[in-house]
Amino acid sequence: MVGARIKAMFEMKFPPLIDGHVHGLSVAGANTIPKLMDVINAKQAGIACQSDLNVTNDNPAGFVLKVRHPERFYVLAGLEHSGHLHNLESALSLSQQAHRLKEIGTDGIKLLASKPTERKRLCEPLDGPYFREFFSVCEELNLPLLWHVADPEEFWEYEKLPQWAKEKGWGYDRDFQSKEELYRETENVLRRHPRLCVVFPHVYFLSADLERAERFFSEFPNANFDLAPGIELYYNLSLSREKARDFFCRFSSRILFGTDILSCLSPGEARARAGIIYRFLTEKESFRVPEEADFLLGPPEDGIIHGLDLPEAVVKAVLQDNFRRLFGRSPEKLNVTAAREECLRLAGIEASVKSCPLEDTEGAKAEKILTQI
Repeated sequence: MVGARIKAMFEMKFPPLIDGHVHGLSVAGANTIPKLMDVINAKQAGIACQSDLNVTNDNPAGFVLKVRHPERFYVLAGLEHSGHLHNLESALSLSQQAHRLKEIGTDGIKLLASKPTERKRLCEPLDGPYFREFFSVCEELNLPLLWHVADPEEFWEYEKLPQWAKEKGWGYDRDFQSKEELYRETENVLRRHPRLCVVFPHVYFLSADLERAERFFSEFPNANFDLAPGIELYYNLSLSREKARDFFCRFSSRILFGTDILSCLSPGEARARAGIIYRFLTEKESFRVPEEADFLLGPPEDGIIHGLDLPEAVVKAVLQDNFRRLFGRSPEKLNVTAAREECLRLAGIEASVKSCPLEDTEGAKAEKILTQI
């Protein structure tokens, strides 16, 4: 029986789709991502570049992917906070970074500063002075944000915390901002910047409260959700299948396909992630997480997922149309000269913070590749 399930997963045929939430992580990982996207038939993808508060960000890997595959990969660049955390002279303000990333030809910005661990380390409210000019610039330049806010509600209740989350250190006590505090900061920003275009990953962690999600969409017409797991998202929605189906149909223009695939995953793990989401959108049947899924999705026995059997037009909007409406039909062209300069700036920061040779940094490795274009 197990063998049959695995065989069915590997024989699944994906239609052409756009994966709006993929992580390249490293310059070496840039070699893997196109192969993983081929496995799930993703003709285009948004590379979400993480900020690493200990060093810089994943932007060099994103630049490499964009220059090698200019029609396939959109880059949602990460910020770096070296001026704030390390007091380095080479640091740029967040608003300066936004202008520079626009000049380089990135397609948007990945914002992780409202994840509880990042928010605690930065110790800066998202609606405070540190971010104020940055959001104004993003609104002015029409730079979309892929903005991670909060985490699943059970992460604040240790007895309900999944084992994989414990291993990641994603359990939050009173030293962390509450989920409601993070929502308050975020929504203050959205009220202040009504033209800001935002995709909130993981359904904004409101999958257990669709009434609130509806109110959120009503108040903020430029807000969108993506479907990247947290697997709790699919368990929560499965508890009220008809309500979830109605929500997806009513807001079909504001929900984007995304997997959170990492370059370190195997092809089978990538296929499992995409397969869970696609089956949830299209099938009538119930199913469990496949055994070949990566550990962040938990073991198969954790719960049952009920497919929504959505209309074909809704599925097409989620798989392709909504991403293109927000980010364009084709990625922005990379300004290679500006990208090389930024790689070298990031290389200098990494070398300083880590006390390592410049040539060993991600920025220097990427800049070397970009010189050969």
